[in-house]
Amino acid sequence: MNYRYLFLFLALSFQNVWTQNLSSQAQISVVTIGPGASLNDAFGHNVFRILDRANDLDVGYDYGRFPFDEPGFYLNFAQGKLNYSIGKSKYNDIKDFYIWQNRTIKEQVLNLSSEEKQAIFDYLKNNYKPENREYLYDFFYNNCATKIRDVLQVVTNKEIIFPEPDNFQPQTFRSLIREKVPTNLWGSVGIDLALGSVIDQQATAQEHMFLPDYIHVFFSEATLGSKKLVSSEKIIYQEKPTEASLDILWSPFVVFTIIGLLIIGITYSDFKKQKRSKILDTILLISTMLIGIMVLLLWFATDHQTTAQNYNLLWAFPLNGILAWQIAKRQPKAWVIPFLKFLVIILALMSFHWTIGVQVFAPALIPLLLALLMRYLFLINYFNRKLNV
Repeated sequence: MNYRYLFLFLALSFQNVWTQNLSSQAQISVVTIGPGASLNDAFGHNVFRILDRANDLDVGYDYGRFPFDEPGFYLNFAQGKLNYSIGKSKYNDIKDFYIWQNRTIKEQVLNLSSEEKQAIFDYLKNNYKPENREYLYDFFYNNCATKIRDVLQVVTNKEIIFPEPDNFQPQTFRSLIREKVPTNLWGSVGIDLALGSVIDQQATAQEHMFLPDYIHVFFSEATLGSKKLVSSEKIIYQEKPTEASLDILWSPFVVFTIIGLLIIGITYSDFKKQKRSKILDTILLISTMLIGIMVLLLWFATDHQTTAQNYNLLWAFPLNGILAWQIAKRQPKAWVIPFLKFLVIILALMSFHWTIGVQVFAPALIPLLLALLMRYLFLINYFNRKLNV
């Protein structure tokens, strides 16, 4: 036997496997997954599906894999330095998993030429190589949804036009988040605390596509060159109705209302008895200081773009610890009174920012903020009498 011919045959075979040319019947589609129950699933997901029955190929590529168990994951996430990566799975495994999670699955078959399909498939395979998989994640500008759009724009080398759908109403980034995470959830309160006024800007039509559902909406209307981007679409699985699992008693608004009422109740008692509950003041001032420091660090000590210009600092003032230290003394300095007046002024400034739309804050915090205002006014009155100013 001539081993040279055998070697050449095997080399060509391996090359064919590696290049894996798609057949003329191959389809590439974008699959949109609906929201899930947990916070990290609340925004949905997008997947490229490569279907080629002639080559017994049906796989999904997605850009939503993250190294949850990796050392330093939470620190990297907080600093805005988290790397996500592209993943590959059998499509049926993807479909079965999301059906098991009871999440809607919608598919849009892309209207591509054979050359464009092959180019996208080759790009995804190359991107899946270990040395190419990772990318720097950004929730609004570089995530599992925007990657779908960007890959198509890069690989097809044609302009993709995304007309605004009928009845399209531009929204701010924050209101888009609230479509998926209602305000009376702890996740929403956390988002409103961490993200600054920059997300209260109106998002452009393309910027809406950081959410997977808007990938589906805009792709339906999009054109690639002179043709429609999507040739057909269908619902693979429709989410089944389930009972709401929200525990109202532990919702943020109820919890902050209870805390606010406790603060107001203690303040009223202090006013009647002409005394001051030092423990309450220490807890309030230290707590707001710590929250303020966290907001300040997210603003200046991380690479996140969306944590900048965060006016939660107007109620969670980082220097409140100084006031806590001073009023803990038997005879505080007289400057505690102008300090407290300053806290009242910046609380009023916060409400002004909220009213004119500079930044929208967490509505669940309203009872707490009102209680803080009443406590500060009481303390101004108390120290005016105590210090004879």
